[in-house]
Order: sequence, then structure tokens, then C-alpha cells
Amino acid sequence: MMSLDEIRKDFPVLAEKVNGRSLVYFDNGATSQKPISVIRAITEYYKEYNSNVHRGVHHLSQLATEKYENARAVIQKFINASDLQEIIFTKGTTEAINIVASSWGREELKKGDQVIISAMEHHSNIVPWQMVCEEKGAELKVAPINQEGELIIEELFDLINSQTKIIALTHISNTLGTINPIQKIINKAHEYNAYVLIDAAQSIHHMQIDVQKLNCDFLAFSSHKMYGPTGVGVLYGKKNILEQMRPFQGGGDMIKEVTFEKTTYNDLPYKFEAGTPNIAGVIGLAEAVKYINKIGFDFIHQQESLLLKIATNSIKELPGLQIIGNAKQKSSVVSFIIDEVHSFDIGTLLDQLGIAIRTGHHCTQPLMEFYKIPGTARASFAFYNTEEEVSLLVDGLKKALKMLV
Repeated sequence: MMSLDEIRKDFPVLAEKVNGRSLVYFDNGATSQKPISVIRAITEYYKEYNSNVHRGVHHLSQLATEKYENARAVIQKFINASDLQEIIFTKGTTEAINIVASSWGREELKKGDQVIISAMEHHSNIVPWQMVCEEKGAELKVAPINQEGELIIEELFDLINSQTKIIALTHISNTLGTINPIQKIINKAHEYNAYVLIDAAQSIHHMQIDVQKLNCDFLAFSSHKMYGPTGVGVLYGKKNILEQMRPFQGGGDMIKEVTFEKTTYNDLPYKFEAGTPNIAGVIGLAEAVKYINKIGFDFIHQQESLLLKIATNSIKELPGLQIIGNAKQKSSVVSFIIDEVHSFDIGTLLDQLGIAIRTGHHCTQPLMEFYKIPGTARASFAFYNTEEEVSLLVDGLKKALKMLV
């Protein structure tokens, strides 16, 4: 078991100074920091065996291809997919969801069909479905939430019927931290033969996900939120569904044979991986998964739960401050507002103290409309954060209150 001090040494940026103060990084919900092992793996690719994959018989190409495909096996094991062909590398969660909405939705949805999302979705799990529903004449239904930021499960279940073709749902809300009961929802959806897509961008690094146990049909997540590089992500889909879907993009590597008369598409997963992929990013993602496995989800859960409890109890005592999102099942996110103070002002003042948080609508504008607020200040914690850093956040908020209120 590594100590917290040892873990923090693996993340070089945590030793940086901001405005003359030690960095306190609480913007993990937007992107996490990267351990040395991930940085080293990316550097080694470019220094030692930079080459394209799947296309060369020479040594460097063979080595790059081996590392790239080994990464696919690492991801398969990490989420317990039943087949390597179910792991598709993408640019991130957004592209993964767009692949399903476009490749599956355009083929399967028709007028009168129904897609269900929730009121707490990120824009990337709203807009693609709006686009395909408008194109195909399908109806987009929104499952409501309560003031605590929890799905009203009974009303979600009331929406599901024989016309429901897919439910696309966030596992954990990026704004509220709410952990949704996805197993229960998947079970209900399958009673009506509806598919379920899980946006796991905010959950994949907080808890162990077993796609076979969940029996979800699609799962999407990004590397950069789970201690890996930016510009790479994963779409998991059940093999029998992916095989029936048309390619999302045309180009190199997604074909078997091309003539001017006809193109024969490649097998899974390459059918959905047109063009040169983010090879270094995929290799870095595999290293991030290995690092998460080394730390272990028991420690991750214990540390993040502790930080959430301390931060919530401290912040809610501050005068004029209101926490947005108080679900019983919640991840390590605290979103809050201060009466008559813009979240940007809070973020700017905290930045002067070396404390990085996120401010604004967090790509959840419909959710902000539900709460009738323009945005929130959001502190999101990772396992490398400390109790002392939470204390600095609380002290910083006290200083901000004196200046802004």
C-alpha cells in the first residue's frame, strides 16, 4: 500500500506553485492530473518507436501496433468486456456517444420511437440525441430529478414503454456528483427490449465497473478524467450490436477492400477506428489504468469519501453558501453557490490563493435552468488530494466571503 505522500510524488504538477502558493488542484471533474508512468509511456513512444499502427511490416510499426493492441486488452480486462472486439478507441466520451447516436440511431430509430435521457445530463449526452431524434422523427424524453439532485426513478420508469429504444444516462453527474442506480435502470429497460448507454466519464475512475455484470449495451468514457492523456477515450458495445452498426467515419483502416464501385468494411473494432488513431494517447491510457489498479479502488473510495465528507460538512456551515446537489449516493464533487455572487468571482479569488476549482454551467445548462441559477462553483476531489487542501479551500472561501458579500 502506497502512502498518500508517495502517491503525490507520482504527480509532478502537484508540486507546482500558483501565484506564489502551493497548487491545490480541485478541478479533477474537468480533467485529472497525470502520473509519471503515463507521461513516461507517452514520451517513450515518441522517442523510441514512433510509427503508425496496423500498416507496416517494419520493426517500429510492429512494436507500435503491439503496444496499441495490448492497450485494448488492458481496457477489456479493466471493464470485464467479453471480447476484445467490443473495445473501440475514440477521441473521448463525446465522440463515443456520437458514434452510437449516429451509427446506431440513424439506422434503428424511426418516427414515433423514443429516446430517454435525464435532466442532469452533460451536453454531450443531450445534443447528439436531439440531432438524431430531429432527423428521424423520434421523441426525446427527459427523466426528471428532485431538488436534491436525484433521479425520480418512478417517473423515469413511467416513461419507459414499447416505443423506448434506448436510455442514455450518466452514471455520475459531473455537476452534482449524484450516483445514479444504473443497474436498476438497465434491468427495467431490458424488460422492454430497450438498450442502455452509460456515460461513465465521471465514474470509471471512482469505482470498479463490470460491463458484463451490469449488462449495459454501451459504455463511454474518457482517458483524461482517469489520469490518462487528453484526446482519447473508449466506446464499449456488445459485439452483436456493434456488428450491425454502420461505420461512423470513412477512411483508412476501417476497410477491407475499396473500389470505386464498392467498399467492404473492416471487422470490429477497426470498423469504427478510421484514420491514424491517437497511438500515444491509447498507450498512455493503458498506463493510467495500470496505475489505478496499483492504487486500488478500495483506497480511492476511502480517500475520496473522506474528502467529500469533510468538505461538505465544512462548506455547508459557511454563511450564505448553498450546496447544489445533495444526493444520498454521491461521488466526490461539491457544487455550490454564494448568494448574489457570481461563480467566476469565487473562482478568480481562489485562484489567487493557488486553489483551482471549476466555475460556470459545467456543460449542463438545462440542469442550471432547473435550479434557476447561472452556474456553480465546483470542487471535485481525487485520491491524491488531502485533508489539508480541503482546509485551504474552506479558508479561501471564508476570505472570499469577506470580500464579495
